[in-house]
Amino acid sequence: MPHHVVIEPDSQPSRPSGIAVYPGTFDPVTNGHVDIVKRSLRMFDQVIVALAVNTGKAPLFTLKERVALVEQCFTANSNVIVDTTEGLIVDYAVRQKACAIVRGLRAVSDFDYE
Repeated sequence: MPHHVVIEPDSQPSRPSGIAVYPGTFDPVTNGHVDIVKRSLRMFDQVIVALAVNTGKAPLFTLKERVALVEQCFTANSNVIVDTTEGLIVDYAVRQKACAIVRGLRAVSDFDYE
Protein backbone atom coordinates (compact mmCIF):
# COMPACT_ATOMS: atom_id res chain seq x y z
CA MET A 1 0.00 0.00 0.00
CA PRO A 2 1.43 3.43 -0.92
CA HIS A 3 2.45 5.79 1.85
CA HIS A 4 0.80 9.21 1.67
CA VAL A 5 1.70 12.26 3.74
CA VAL A 6 -0.93 14.95 4.16
CA ILE A 7 0.27 18.41 5.15
CA GLU A 8 -2.36 20.31 7.07
CA PRO A 9 -2.39 24.10 6.54
CA ASP A 10 -0.84 25.05 9.88
CA SER A 11 1.15 21.93 10.64
CA GLN A 12 4.93 21.79 10.93
CA PRO A 13 5.89 18.27 9.81
CA SER A 14 9.29 16.84 10.58
CA ARG A 15 11.64 17.84 7.79
CA PRO A 16 13.32 14.95 5.99
CA SER A 17 16.19 15.84 3.74
CA GLY A 18 16.05 15.11 0.07
CA ILE A 19 14.58 16.07 -3.23
CA ALA A 20 10.90 16.01 -4.14
CA VAL A 21 9.45 16.21 -7.65
CA TYR A 22 6.19 18.09 -8.20
CA PRO A 23 4.97 17.19 -11.71
CA GLY A 24 2.22 18.80 -13.73
CA THR A 25 1.40 20.70 -16.87
CA PHE A 26 1.01 24.00 -14.96
CA ASP A 27 -1.13 25.45 -17.74
CA PRO A 28 -1.31 27.96 -16.17
CA VAL A 29 0.48 27.89 -12.84
CA THR A 30 -1.96 28.80 -10.05
CA ASN A 31 -1.80 30.04 -6.46
CA GLY A 32 -2.67 26.47 -5.47
CA HIS A 33 0.43 25.16 -7.25
CA VAL A 34 2.59 27.78 -5.54
CA ASP A 35 1.10 26.86 -2.15
CA ILE A 36 1.87 23.17 -2.67
CA VAL A 37 5.50 23.98 -3.53
CA LYS A 38 5.83 26.17 -0.42
CA ARG A 39 4.38 23.43 1.79
CA SER A 40 6.67 20.88 0.19
CA LEU A 41 9.71 23.04 1.00
CA ARG A 42 8.82 22.61 4.68
CA MET A 43 9.40 18.88 4.19
CA PHE A 44 12.20 18.64 1.62
CA ASP A 45 15.52 20.36 0.93
CA GLN A 46 14.69 20.91 -2.72
CA VAL A 47 11.57 20.76 -4.88
CA ILE A 48 11.81 20.21 -8.61
CA VAL A 49 8.75 21.55 -10.42
CA ALA A 50 8.67 19.23 -13.43
CA LEU A 51 6.57 20.55 -16.27
CA ALA A 52 5.29 17.50 -18.07
CA VAL A 53 4.74 17.42 -21.80
CA ASN A 54 1.33 15.90 -22.50
CA THR A 55 0.82 15.36 -26.22
CA GLY A 56 -2.83 14.53 -25.54
CA LYS A 57 -3.58 18.10 -24.47
CA ALA A 58 -3.61 21.37 -26.40
CA PRO A 59 -1.96 23.75 -23.91
CA LEU A 60 -3.01 27.36 -23.43
CA PHE A 61 0.64 28.41 -23.02
CA THR A 62 3.71 27.01 -24.77
CA LEU A 63 6.14 24.96 -22.72
CA LYS A 64 8.65 27.82 -22.81
CA GLU A 65 6.00 30.26 -21.53
CA ARG A 66 4.94 27.88 -18.74
CA VAL A 67 8.55 27.43 -17.62
CA ALA A 68 8.99 31.21 -17.49
CA LEU A 69 5.74 31.68 -15.53
CA VAL A 70 6.70 29.07 -12.92
CA GLU A 71 10.24 30.46 -12.64
CA GLN A 72 8.80 33.93 -11.95
CA CYS A 73 6.91 32.51 -8.96
CA PHE A 74 10.11 31.25 -7.31
CA THR A 75 12.88 33.67 -8.32
CA ALA A 76 13.75 34.31 -4.66
CA ASN A 77 14.02 30.63 -3.73
CA SER A 78 17.08 28.70 -4.84
CA ASN A 79 15.59 25.48 -3.43
CA VAL A 80 13.02 25.36 -6.24
CA ILE A 81 14.22 24.05 -9.60
CA VAL A 82 12.01 24.31 -12.70
CA ASP A 83 12.54 21.61 -15.32
CA THR A 84 10.70 19.86 -18.14
CA THR A 85 10.18 16.17 -18.74
CA GLU A 86 8.52 13.70 -21.06
CA GLY A 87 7.62 10.12 -20.27
CA LEU A 88 6.89 8.53 -16.93
CA ILE A 89 7.26 10.78 -13.90
CA VAL A 90 8.61 7.91 -11.81
CA ASP A 91 11.50 7.49 -14.29
CA TYR A 92 12.21 11.22 -14.08
CA ALA A 93 12.13 11.09 -10.26
CA VAL A 94 14.62 8.21 -10.24
CA ARG A 95 16.97 10.12 -12.58
CA GLN A 96 16.79 13.13 -10.23
CA LYS A 97 17.39 10.92 -7.16
CA ALA A 98 14.13 12.18 -5.66
CA CYS A 99 12.78 10.60 -2.51
CA ALA A 100 9.18 11.74 -3.12
CA ILE A 101 6.68 12.76 -5.77
CA VAL A 102 4.36 15.55 -4.63
CA ARG A 103 0.75 15.57 -5.75
CA GLY A 104 -2.08 17.97 -5.07
CA LEU A 105 -5.69 16.87 -4.86
CA ARG A 106 -8.66 18.78 -6.22
CA ALA A 107 -11.22 16.17 -5.20
CA VAL A 108 -11.40 12.80 -3.47
CA SER A 109 -11.57 11.19 -6.91
CA ASP A 110 -8.04 12.52 -7.59
CA PHE A 111 -6.78 10.53 -4.60
CA ASP A 112 -8.43 7.38 -5.94
CA TYR A 113 -6.91 7.99 -9.39
CA GLU A 114 -3.39 8.52 -8.03
